Amino acid sequence: MSNLRAVILAGGKGTRLRPYTVVLPKPLMPVGDYPILEVIIKQLVPAGFNHITLAINHQAALFRTFFGDGEKWNANIDFSLEREPLGTMGPLKLINDLPDDFLVMNGDILTDLSFKELYANHLNSGALLTISSYKRIQDIDYGVLEVNENRLLSEFKEKPKIPFEVSMGIYILNKKALELIPENKYYGFDHLVLDLLRTDEKINVVLHEGYWLDIGRPDDYMKAIDEFDSMKHIFINE
Repeated sequence: MSNLRAVILAGGKGTRLRPYTVVLPKPLMPVGDYPILEVIIKQLVPAGFNHITLAINHQAALFRTFFGDGEKWNANIDFSLEREPLGTMGPLKLINDLPDDFLVMNGDILTDLSFKELYANHLNSGALLTISSYKRIQDIDYGVLEVNENRLLSEFKEKPKIPFEVSMGIYILNKKALELIPENKYYGFDHLVLDLLRTDEKINVVLHEGYWLDIGRPDDYMKAIDEFDSMKHIFINE
């Protein structure tokens, strides 16, 4: 597979990463020697995603200056500019030349996911939306009380660890899903998922058991900085 299409969502203000993102937008925050968004592009191109659209808003000129037309990465990079925040999925409505199936992802993700395998899995599933997922453990810092209908304690758990399967912020969409997205309105990933569930459309979920960090979270960003150099070979081949 080659000449596949990817849309990278890079228009957010990165409020969770302040004060780091006062100067640089979140996808341009450095991990090792590279902005995280450059790492993503270095992964997408060998996987066959040669046409990459950056959906930008906040500090748009910095993205245009750094990435240009993508020739440096053997990619065709273009830009879609939001005039106002449109959420996670709203910006897709501004892009007129999307193919039948395409990748959409956040611009702040460090992972060893095989984008090629995810795309193939999506095509085989016949779903309008494929979500790449990951298992995380949430530590609860309190003693958790289970209480019965008479307000008597039935169970007690001291600082339990609760597993969750979460979205990685990486999706494959079929173009038909765009019909649900309104024009020029804020429309998030949550809106799309709920609308697809409401219409009984199939949503494919593929569990990734490798490495994943959302560097929009300060703890994960510091972890990415600590680990990137020693693990660089699992992310990019140079």
